[in-house]
Amino acid sequence: MSRSGGEVIAQVLHDHGVQYVFTLCGGHISPILVGCDFLGIKIIDVRDEANAVFAADAVSRLTGTPGIAAVTAGPGVTNTITALKNAQMAQSPLILLGGAAATITRGRGSLQDIDQMAVLKSIVKSGLAIRQNCDILPVMERAFQEAQSGIPGPVFVECPIDLLYEESLVRAMYGGPSGQKKPGDLKSKLFQFYLNRHVDKMFACDLDSMKAIPQAIQTPEWKQKKLTAAGKMIKNSRQPVLIIGSQAMLHPDQSATLARAVEQLGMPVYLTGMARGLLGADSRLQMRHSRKEALKKADLVMIAGMPCDFRLEYGKAIPVKSKLISINLSKSDLTLNRKPDLGIHADPCSFLCELGEQDSFQNHAEWIDLLKSADNQREEKITSFAQQKTGYINPLLFLRKLDAFLDKSSMIIADGGDFVATASYILRPRGPLTWLDPGVFGTLGVGAGFAMGAKLCRPDSEVWLIYGDGSAGYTLQEFDTYVRHKIPLIAVIGNDGGWAQIARDQVEVLKSDIGTRLNRTDYHKVVEGFGGKGFLLDKENQIQSTLEQARETARKGIPVAINLLIGATDFRKGSISM
Repeated sequence: MSRSGGEVIAQVLHDHGVQYVFTLCGGHISPILVGCDFLGIKIIDVRDEANAVFAADAVSRLTGTPGIAAVTAGPGVTNTITALKNAQMAQSPLILLGGAAATITRGRGSLQDIDQMAVLKSIVKSGLAIRQNCDILPVMERAFQEAQSGIPGPVFVECPIDLLYEESLVRAMYGGPSGQKKPGDLKSKLFQFYLNRHVDKMFACDLDSMKAIPQAIQTPEWKQKKLTAAGKMIKNSRQPVLIIGSQAMLHPDQSATLARAVEQLGMPVYLTGMARGLLGADSRLQMRHSRKEALKKADLVMIAGMPCDFRLEYGKAIPVKSKLISINLSKSDLTLNRKPDLGIHADPCSFLCELGEQDSFQNHAEWIDLLKSADNQREEKITSFAQQKTGYINPLLFLRKLDAFLDKSSMIIADGGDFVATASYILRPRGPLTWLDPGVFGTLGVGAGFAMGAKLCRPDSEVWLIYGDGSAGYTLQEFDTYVRHKIPLIAVIGNDGGWAQIARDQVEVLKSDIGTRLNRTDYHKVVEGFGGKGFLLDKENQIQSTLEQARETARKGIPVAINLLIGATDFRKGSISM
C-alpha cells in the first residue's frame, strides 16, 4: 500500500526537525495529524485555532525552526487570520497547513469550501496549494524555504482532503475500479470516466519513489565596505546609541554570539520586543528608561532590526543632526519615514556579530554614566509609584516583588494593555529570548499560545504569563489544554475590572468610560473549573507566599493562575499611541 498524502506531509515535517504540531481537529486534516502522531511528532490540540498559530509562532521564535499549525477548512482557516497577521508583522517563520474541500467538489458548494487563498492573500508571506500528489513534496519544501528566506513570515499551505488519504480509498469513494457498483447508462458512464480521469491526474506520481529536495534559505549579503563604514562611524562618535529590535533575534542559536558582539561594540543599547533580555538583567550597556531623551543627545543612532515606526515617532525621535545607521532585512523598512546615512540591507544578527569582531571600539564611559543616571532617576520614580497606597494591591509593588522572585531561567510572556505595559518597565528578562510579546501589531490574545509554545520548547524553565484581565478573556479556556497536555505554566492576571489602557485617555479626554468596564471576575475559579490551580491574591502581605505556592504547584505539573486584584495608579497617564 502506498503512502497517503497526510503521511508524506508528516514525514517532511519530521525530516525538518518539527517536534510539535498545534491544531484544532477537523475532518479535512485528520490524515496529517494521524501521520504526525505515528512518527512521534506531538499533537497539541487547542481550544481555538488562533491559539494554534500563536503557539507555532512562539516555537518559531524560540527555535528558529518554523512552527507548524494545522487547521480544518473554511472557518478553521479564517479563525487564524489575526494570529497570521501578527506573525507576518512580527516576521515569524511559521507554516499553517489548512484543510480544503475535495478537488472534485471545489467551487460546487461543498462543506466549508471558500476561496481561502483570496482571504489570506494579504495576511501571509506566501500561499501555496497542493493540486495533485506530485505537488506534496515540492510544495512542503518550498514552504519551509519561503518561511525562512529574506524577510521571514507565515506561509499557508492548502491541502485538499482527497489528496491526504491513500489512493485506493479515494478511488473507492469516487466509485472507481475499487468501487462496489458499475455505472449503467451512458451519462453515468461518462461521469464515471470523468471521475476516473480526475483521480488519475490527482495521483499521477508514485509518492514512494519521490524524494524531498530541501531548498536553500536565501538571505541578503552585504559588501565589506558597509561593515567598514559602520565601524568607522561608531569609532568617530562620542555619544552613540544602539537600538536592537526583534529581527535581530531570528537566529536563536546565535544569541550568545550576538550578545558578545554588542558588548564588544561598547555602545549604550536599548532592547525592544524580542531583543529584551539579550544582555541579561544587569548589563552596564543596557538602558531601560528615558530612550527619547537619550536619542535627543545622541550624535549617532544605529538601529538593528526595526524600522522608524511609531516607536521612534516615525523617525522624529532621532534629531536631524544625528547620523543614522539602519540594518534591516527589508529594503522598505530601511528607509521608512527616515533615510539613513548608512543603510545596510542585511540580517541584523549576522552583521552585528561580524561588526563586533572588528578592531576594538572606544570606551564611552562618560556617556554611559550620563544615561545610567537618567535610568536611575526613572527607577526612583517607579519606586515612588510602587510605594503609593491603592485599592487592593499596587501593581507596581507586585511587579517589583515578582521581578525579585523570578529565577535565572524564567520566561515572561506579555499579553495585555496597561498592566503588561507597566510590567515592561519593571520585569527584567534574565537572558536572550526570555521575553515574548506580540510585536508591532500589538495583538491581545497571544498569551495562551505563546506560553504553551514557550513551555514546550523550554520545559525546564518557569514560564510566567502576564495577563491583563481584558486579554485573559480571549484565551483562558486554554487552561484546559495545559491540563490535558501537562503544560505547567503560571499565569498572573492583573485584575483591575476594566480596560485600563483605553479608559485612561477616554475618560480624561471624552469624559466617558463607556465600553471600558469589566467585572472583577473570579478568574481563579474559572481556571480550577478546567482542572488547574487558582489563587486569589488581594492583599500585599500575601504576595510572597502566593508566589511561592504558585511555583511549588507548577513544579508538581499543575498549571496555575493567580487572580491578582490591583488598584489604579497614574504611572502610565497619557500613554496613548497613534
